[in-house]
Amino acid sequence: MSMYDMDLDRAIRKIKSLDAKTVGLQFPEGLKVQSTKIAKAIENETDTIVIISGDPCFGACDVSDWKMKGSVDLIVHYGHTPLPLKYEVPTLFIEAYSKIDIKKDLKKCLENLKNVSRIGLVTTTQHLHLLNETKDFLEDNGKEVILGSSPSTRKGQVLGCNFSSIKYLEVDAILFIGSGNFHPLGIKLFSNVPVIALDPYNSEIRSMDEFADRILRIRFARITKARSAKKWGVIVSSKEGQYRMMLAREIKKTIEDAEMEAYIILLDNVSPDALLPYLDLDAFVVSACPRIAIDDSQMYKKPLITPQELEIVLNKREWEHYQLDEILFHERYHS
Repeated sequence: MSMYDMDLDRAIRKIKSLDAKTVGLQFPEGLKVQSTKIAKAIENETDTIVIISGDPCFGACDVSDWKMKGSVDLIVHYGHTPLPLKYEVPTLFIEAYSKIDIKKDLKKCLENLKNVSRIGLVTTTQHLHLLNETKDFLEDNGKEVILGSSPSTRKGQVLGCNFSSIKYLEVDAILFIGSGNFHPLGIKLFSNVPVIALDPYNSEIRSMDEFADRILRIRFARITKARSAKKWGVIVSSKEGQYRMMLAREIKKTIEDAEMEAYIILLDNVSPDALLPYLDLDAFVVSACPRIAIDDSQMYKKPLITPQELEIVLNKREWEHYQLDEILFHERYHS
């Protein structure tokens, strides 16, 4: 049995309502194991041919609509909520909510929050449906709970590239529900308050303080190494939700104003192999997904830094004002 609600009935209703003859399916890596099962069920229930996207999928910023345009009548995109973008093909977003029960973990969380009275509560797409239950539980145990919001996310939601919902929250601590370290790391660095991460998949509850300190040490080392660079690559993603060409142009000008060379490189997927040909470049600035420079930094032989980190390299920002990069979709850079 799947740990996620794939909401197949909803997908089939949408396909029938559009009388779609060809349907594209797209999944993040963790849900791809469901792909052939979902495809078979759709083809059995509708007069439809299903095409499964086999490419990596990093979020709603990475819908394969431009690749599937002209080939499918509808894309069913699992695991994310829509962004305020224009999609080339009609796209149905299905959140694939987790079926995991977190009641026992919430009881354990109270020990970590015993000295906290005002709590910010945030999560990712798969656990949005748990926020009201979690809020009620914490309030029943004497806590005041705040759910932040932003123009480009749902209430209480953070994305890997956008932490607007937790900015300016006046809280004593933030409780994040979800897996992985990147989201709670971003929450910690943007909020500057204690962050407790509850991973419902392994019932782990952890403070983010030590991990944030370790990542900052790694980033400091990358920034220090980048200070010796003279020739730069400025990476732009062709993915609609990550495309920030105007920002890349500004970065190129900033580097050139500092009497160094800079070259804009347009890529679909950013990877170590994709950068191997550029042997003459000393370092790269990533204007694509903010997670690339942080999550994958040790895969790259040359420094891969964010636009904000470049400001530190060029002495335009103090290290004490370090922050992660974000894509603010209502203020996105376009060429």
